[in-house]
Amino acid sequence: MELLGLFVTASMPVLKVLLLTGLGSYLALDSVNILGKDAIKYLNTIVFYVFNPALVGSSLANTVTYDSMIKLWFMPVNVLITFIIGSLLGWIVIHFTRPPQHLRGLILGCCAAGNLGNLPLIIIPALCKEKGSPFGDSDVCYSYGMAYVSLSMAIGAIYLWSYVYNIVRVSSTSINDIKSSRESLEEPLLLPSPEDVALQVGDSESSGIKQLRLVKLFRELNLKALLAPSTIGAIIGYIIGVVPLFRKSLIGSGAPLRVIQDSAVLLGDGAIPALTLIIGGNLLRGLRGEGIQKSLVVGIVVARYIALPLTGILVVKGAVHLGLVQQEPLYQFVLLLQFVVPPAMNIGTMTQLFGAGEKECSVIMFWTYALASISLTIWCTYFMWLVTTS
Repeated sequence: MELLGLFVTASMPVLKVLLLTGLGSYLALDSVNILGKDAIKYLNTIVFYVFNPALVGSSLANTVTYDSMIKLWFMPVNVLITFIIGSLLGWIVIHFTRPPQHLRGLILGCCAAGNLGNLPLIIIPALCKEKGSPFGDSDVCYSYGMAYVSLSMAIGAIYLWSYVYNIVRVSSTSINDIKSSRESLEEPLLLPSPEDVALQVGDSESSGIKQLRLVKLFRELNLKALLAPSTIGAIIGYIIGVVPLFRKSLIGSGAPLRVIQDSAVLLGDGAIPALTLIIGGNLLRGLRGEGIQKSLVVGIVVARYIALPLTGILVVKGAVHLGLVQQEPLYQFVLLLQFVVPPAMNIGTMTQLFGAGEKECSVIMFWTYALASISLTIWCTYFMWLVTTS
């Protein structure tokens, strides 16, 4: 298939995302004031606790079975590789740009965690329905594509809310911890003797702060934080999908408890438009935002749109060569797509939940998603050519 035709096919899903984000930006204008700062915060909370878990759980339960999990075993490994390589690239960006402490978790998260659910859920069905799609029959493409994307979304949610969530959480509170510990050290509760002062100068300001930060770290990394709503939804969806008794009871037109699955699907359908509108509102704030190092944005863009896709080609094609990945163009395309998507939208939710790095996150999201329209179109065009000609 000619590259021009593949380019047109790849651009259609991206245009859909641009239309929704543009609507979100319009609703966030001061003159319209429908999607203001408070509205975005409340909508983020609903997405976090209701829409996302329902979307992840229902999609996974509906499309993933025990046989498909065995067949698609490499996908969790592939997603893990994107997080590992992205984290390494994030550390490189931090090393060269030297950002403030409270932004380091945000930078790591933006480099490590891609939008593995919402954008693929828009891109893959749109590609399957395009007349020029290289993936064959649209119905078959849609069925298999949704299975791949649902698994990608569930795995990405687990990694995102267990790894990035805690990285952003600990990073956003570290500065306050240090300040509070220093204030407590400086507070004269008792008048110490000169000998005590001499002993405490080298001890309290170093080991005391380190011990406080270690205690805080282990306290923050608790089971409740690891089991975020989306992670719980993924676990429940996985269990329903792979356990025959649960699947027969909940999935299908003849299932006795199908109303539960139908209700979850109905809630989950609201996640994609809600999140896309939110990112549109945040992009407007990012357009107005100032006070962030340009080198940070450039570093994240280079990491996500140049270094990661190039690495992804080596990883996926190497896995195909070694026989770890099946010779199926759509499956290989989804694996490659996981390396080129922009940062996860839920990172913005995290910064708003913790009240740290919101402005900087808005600026990063603005530029990464603005450039994603170009990057996704070019890389998707090349990926479709790569998987259908090799």
